[in-house]
Amino acid sequence: MGRSPCCEKAHTNKGAWTMEEDQRLVAYIRAHGEGSWRSLPKASCRLRWINYLRPDLKRGNFTEEEDDIIIKLHGLLGNKWSQIAGRLPGRTDNEIKNYWNTHIKRKLLARGIDPQTHRALAASSSTCS
Repeated sequence: MGRSPCCEKAHTNKGAWTMEEDQRLVAYIRAHGEGSWRSLPKASCRLRWINYLRPDLKRGNFTEEEDDIIIKLHGLLGNKWSQIAGRLPGRTDNEIKNYWNTHIKRKLLARGIDPQTHRALAASSSTCS
């Protein structure tokens, strides 16, 4: 069968993707379609496309509305990032998970809300006698 022409190199690069590699992957997907992942040599090509290069991905910061949706859905679904992403067009499960862990958890804690239970944090009861 051999290696697919997409992402083929004499030696494998490690680290960040180059613009040339991104362009080769986009061209390959346009020629062969999004569903032919088996013909790609590595899962990294599939993940690069899904998480970064798809034309329908939203770019930029999350909106307040998206924050609210993520918080509500996390309260219902927990850490089921794929299901949450299915309700936020243009956002990937990985992007939402990372955003949750780096931004929303802190935001909830600042509001006095436990990010796991979505309930008010127990106030530390310090009474003076």
